[in-house]
Amino acid sequence: MELILATGNLHKVREFRDLLKKLKSLDLLSLTHFPEYSAPEESGNTFEEIASQKALHAAQALGRLVLADDSGLSVSFLQNAPGIFSKRYAGPNATDSENRKKLLQEMQHLKDDLRSATLTCSLALASPEGIIAVATGKCEGMIAMEERGNNGFGYDPLFIKLDYDKTFAELGESIKNRVSHRRKAIERILPILENL
Repeated sequence: MELILATGNLHKVREFRDLLKKLKSLDLLSLTHFPEYSAPEESGNTFEEIASQKALHAAQALGRLVLADDSGLSVSFLQNAPGIFSKRYAGPNATDSENRKKLLQEMQHLKDDLRSATLTCSLALASPEGIIAVATGKCEGMIAMEERGNNGFGYDPLFIKLDYDKTFAELGESIKNRVSHRRKAIERILPILENL
């Protein structure tokens, strides 16, 4: 079965390959295989809405089965910012590093008990006919005082999962992929993929 990941982010593609490896019959492609495809501007007010829009648009444009995600970090003290704007928190074309720097600046005066945060991943599976399933996974934790670790991407060098004393960027891919928000969302989508 062929499945297109609605992303060109190679870090995400690698993570999804690992998370979906038990589906031996799956032929996983990404948007890098379809350079002619142009994704729409993100709209929507929730991770679920944005993931669904991405999945449906790509599925209809490419005529294939598509899995899309929308992920982000929500910090309680910042009224759940950056939230759905996580990727462009420091500006429309911000790098991961710039986004992390802005977050650290905004939280520099906060002590441990005010640094709680949640990573959310919403996945949407769509065919050209419509949305098949939507699933969300969450990971609770806190924001470190400074960046730590060299692995991962996005906010990984800042996010410490509850019951761990290391950031996702310090844990390494194999551990992160067992406990992450993306893993939790994938586990809800896997049974549907297995039955297609």
